[in-house]
Amino acid sequence: MTKVLITGTHSFVGNNFRKYSKFSDIEEISLFENKPEEIEFDRFDVVLHLAAIVHQSKDTPESEYFRVNRDLCLRVAEQSKKSGIKHFIFLSTVKVYGEHYTGTWLRNENSNCNPEDAYGKSKLEAEKGLKKLEDSEFRVSIIRTPLVYGEGVKANMLSLTKLVDILPLLPLGNLKNKRNFTFAGNLVGYIDRIIEKNASGTFIAMDENAISTSELLSMISKYLGKRTVLFRLPSLFVKIAGLVYPEIIERLYGSLEFENLKTKAALSYRPPFTTEEGIKKMVLYYLENKRKERHSY
Repeated sequence: MTKVLITGTHSFVGNNFRKYSKFSDIEEISLFENKPEEIEFDRFDVVLHLAAIVHQSKDTPESEYFRVNRDLCLRVAEQSKKSGIKHFIFLSTVKVYGEHYTGTWLRNENSNCNPEDAYGKSKLEAEKGLKKLEDSEFRVSIIRTPLVYGEGVKANMLSLTKLVDILPLLPLGNLKNKRNFTFAGNLVGYIDRIIEKNASGTFIAMDENAISTSELLSMISKYLGKRTVLFRLPSLFVKIAGLVYPEIIERLYGSLEFENLKTKAALSYRPPFTTEEGIKKMVLYYLENKRKERHSY
């Protein structure tokens, strides 16, 4: 039986891996409480490295991203290799490509990387370090994902869900942008398939189809049971807002689309959940937690 060690405890992806994975012999370990040099890696077959600082924040020094996302990752990988681990899986991000793109083709597994923030840069440097460690006895799988959502998600997707839950009117109607997302259940499917095939290389794990922000909000509203009216702001207002809040406007109005034909061909895999099915699971989980919180007082 394949034994999987997750580095990083109680993480969103880790919790969903335990829920959706075909593998049942799974352990988690904290890298805040345990030094990589003290971990008994030889008890496991696969290391799934999830420990990371996952969101760009002005309150976090840039050096901390590189200490955790690059240096700590490589220490774990080095100790894994020394202990005889044959397969190391690293959860990276599409932020390694950079936020802005003017090409007419979709970025893929082989596209050039040009990260713009410390999060993306530290992840890319970790990728490069891992590739140097790889050999015939130590296989490395790098999984790049767009924004991952699902049951228990926090940060931006949770904020957006709460916004739809509270506001009956939102200025995000009729948008034609396209963005890829990754339902956690689909991500776990990709990871399982990589383990099953003992596949190495760089993969992009995402839902089958890109959607617009308007479509995303309509799905969230539908499963919240809300009647949210989405309207479109005049382009001049959007441009002005973009000058004041460039990152927020880019995430809501801009496109960020990829293709992963190489990944699906290498793994002979297609994600089992549609984005709407994933959004439904996420929203129902959110409503259940909201109900529990209300009754806990």
